[in-house]
Amino acid sequence: MRVRNKPWAQPLIDAHPEIITDHAEKIIGNWNEKFEKVQPLHVEVGMGKGQFIIGMAKAHPECNFIGVEVQKSVAATALKLALENEPLTNLQLIAGAGESIETYFEPSEVDQLYLNFSDPWPKKRHTKRRLTYKTFLSSYQTVLKDKGSVEFKTDNQGLFEYSLTSMNNFGMVFDGVWLDLHNSDENEGNVQTEYEQKFSAKGQPIYKLAAHFK
Repeated sequence: MRVRNKPWAQPLIDAHPEIITDHAEKIIGNWNEKFEKVQPLHVEVGMGKGQFIIGMAKAHPECNFIGVEVQKSVAATALKLALENEPLTNLQLIAGAGESIETYFEPSEVDQLYLNFSDPWPKKRHTKRRLTYKTFLSSYQTVLKDKGSVEFKTDNQGLFEYSLTSMNNFGMVFDGVWLDLHNSDENEGNVQTEYEQKFSAKGQPIYKLAAHFK
């Protein structure tokens, strides 16, 4: 989906290098220096307007969080939300393409990845663009620590079924699969995204899986 450019986005990003960067490749291997404490590093690929990653940072001060968003205007909106909250010393944002994750993080630098409500790219000719396609999984495996995990949420049944197959064929181990997250025990403590709230309010089941690399 093409997002209209917002003229205030780049100046806002430039004004807050303490929390957001659009040159994350320059920080590769040195993310610990951006946080107050050295803690496990969790990364969301495709953070949207930031509700999930900011909510996670607030709920889990024992971890450091980074949200990655390709659309600068959307990343700037997430930045505005972060600035409205109390100072979060365990949060950083990246305005950049998620498919370049290996240019942002060194091998084994990340403890956990989140993929939330990614574009389903439903047409077969677009399969390679899905964030659970094998080339993306290979990139995730590179930046994640040994047995690093991926959590994936979506409202799209087709994408969920595809992701189960893709991860299984890649040799990942499933730690949990939920076909109706909001009506399961796992929903306790679940931090919702903007899309998650929208779709669940319409009665749409939310699918989730958690898996790790061998």
